[in-house]
Amino acid sequence: MTDIKSKFQRVMLIDDNTIDLYVTSAMIKKNNFGEIIDKYTSAKKALKFLKRNQDNFTELPQIIFVDIYMPRMSGFEFMVKYDKLSSDLKKHCKVYIISSSIDENDIKRANDDLNVVAFQVKTITKEFLNNIS
Repeated sequence: MTDIKSKFQRVMLIDDNTIDLYVTSAMIKKNNFGEIIDKYTSAKKALKFLKRNQDNFTELPQIIFVDIYMPRMSGFEFMVKYDKLSSDLKKHCKVYIISSSIDENDIKRANDDLNVVAFQVKTITKEFLNNIS
């Protein structure tokens, strides 16, 4: 049996809901989307990791999936801080907002953020992962 290479080396998941983290992580593994999956239940901790490693591209994820509604720091608050990170990091990482929200204002706000590639309603699907390049 040959190993199928994953589409991306590293994927970061930021979601305070551990069940959603588990389901998304399983979907990523099942579809060979990410080799290494960094899971964070805290946007603040994820941000610290990104800040600490912003010049170390082997540690940085190519894809970041971030939830909107989380305690202490929401996905939108995370994006405001993310915007202050290095431009090289922002070129390397593609951010997708993943949320159970179908609020038009949330979707518009996510789509208006220049650092957000797309908004996706939970849960992510095989088709959604296949469309990411």
